[in-house]
Amino acid sequence: MKTLNLYVTKSFLIIFGMSIGILTFAMLGARMIEIIDHIAQGIPIIHVFRFALYTMPIVLTFTIPWAILVAVILVFSRLSADTEITAMRACGISILQIISPIMLISFLMALICLHLQINVGPPLLGKSRAMFAGAIIDQPLAIFEPGRQVQFENNIVYIDDKVGEDEVKDVQIFTMSPNGRDYEQDITAERGKFLVDRDKQVLTIQLFDCMIIDKKSKPELRFFNKKVEFEFPYGKEFNKFNIGIRPKYMTMRDLFARIHIDKRFNRSTTKLEVEMNQRIAFALAPIAFMMLGLPLAIRTSRRETSVGIFLSVILGGAFFLAIIICESLSSHPNLMPQYLLWIPNLTYQGIGAIMIYRMVKK
Repeated sequence: MKTLNLYVTKSFLIIFGMSIGILTFAMLGARMIEIIDHIAQGIPIIHVFRFALYTMPIVLTFTIPWAILVAVILVFSRLSADTEITAMRACGISILQIISPIMLISFLMALICLHLQINVGPPLLGKSRAMFAGAIIDQPLAIFEPGRQVQFENNIVYIDDKVGEDEVKDVQIFTMSPNGRDYEQDITAERGKFLVDRDKQVLTIQLFDCMIIDKKSKPELRFFNKKVEFEFPYGKEFNKFNIGIRPKYMTMRDLFARIHIDKRFNRSTTKLEVEMNQRIAFALAPIAFMMLGLPLAIRTSRRETSVGIFLSVILGGAFFLAIIICESLSSHPNLMPQYLLWIPNLTYQGIGAIMIYRMVKK
């Protein structure tokens, strides 16, 4: 019996480890593309490694459950297809004895995910955001990319190309009305220069050979100017969002404290409760995936890896999508989204428990 458990556990852990590596690399790589673009604009490369370190705990809370699902389906589909499970049961070994090591590993992974979701991941995710904002403040020119609009207060800046570190070509600035709905000025320049005062956190944009269209005048007034300057307090733009901590960056203790305070002042706590329940629901995903994946893998009895991966993608994607949809209902407290978040977990675990029970009774 011990030899069989070691055999099953070893096969599971090998695929589980490979799956975590591949899935984590894929999830981090998708976000790294944006960071690498900013590195090309002057942000130090050390921020890439710090960003990966800070976001790793939250990424693992997604990749660990998915890796368990992939490993369970691939291992037990192959064991069933090769009639190894049938042979084990013929020797008097029950299904529960066969799967007991995998169940234990899944529970341990759920505890790890719970710790990452409650205490570790959210604060580090907040640090990654603060680090990125701080890097932008140190290198404000990194936010200006050719072909991309950047908005400062009531001004929208567009550049077509960069020449060197601080010079640009074909610049266009739209000045908006205070309500942000109407255009007041359209300024087009053949070239421009960016000057950064890092002590005051002020960015000065100098435009040369400008065509200015005053849209407030009736009819529109057009005139030419040799030089125009704009000053943007970019530090103020980034720092004004750091007054409070968003719920997604709080520890579970902070969430409980905020909920308690809001209840005392008769404020809605739905969004905070959704955040809290979502973290726990995500953390218990390894158990849900294990319970549903095991009987499905044994029943499908397919040796092909592609079939197992396809099935795991469908099941994992449906689970996470359902939780994200329930989270999006946080602005509708009458629908009780904090409780709807548990439907995917209860469904997967309930169906899996019924299927395992039927297999054990056979």
